[in-house]
Amino acid sequence: MAPVSTPNQSTPDPSEEGAGPRATLPAGARPPALWVVVAGIAVEALVLAAAAALVLVELLRGGSLSAGVSIFLVLFAAGVAAVLVASARGLLRGQRWARSPVATWQLLQVVVAFSWLQYQVTPGGIGTMALALTVLVGLMLRPVVVATTRDSVRTDG
Repeated sequence: MAPVSTPNQSTPDPSEEGAGPRATLPAGARPPALWVVVAGIAVEALVLAAAAALVLVELLRGGSLSAGVSIFLVLFAAGVAAVLVASARGLLRGQRWARSPVATWQLLQVVVAFSWLQYQVTPGGIGTMALALTVLVGLMLRPVVVATTRDSVRTDG
């Protein structure tokens, strides 16, 4: 005779907390791939902030040929750096919204690096492409997706 399953012996629902992929990490722990993604975002934000500072210094010293373009570049680079920092913080908090700006920026970086490498293969072009692809692929890994969609689980229950 086949064993009969009772309600107390049912298999856990994978959508419940503590079941499925979340059970492999302690509560509050973040997967190593998420730290790689956040580190890549931090590098990009630092490079953008440094570029904004350099253009600003050039503008203030009078070396800029076009003040309007320089001001735009400073504001754009600083703005993107701020969005990346906010997104990295959001990813560490498990907020789903933070994935979109990071993925969009990585796709833009891949396009720029691809164009750059078609013109001339340089360490800067290779580094830009490698960093963008590392962050983009890391962002799509299952443990990172699970860790960065916690807010959707909280609002369901």
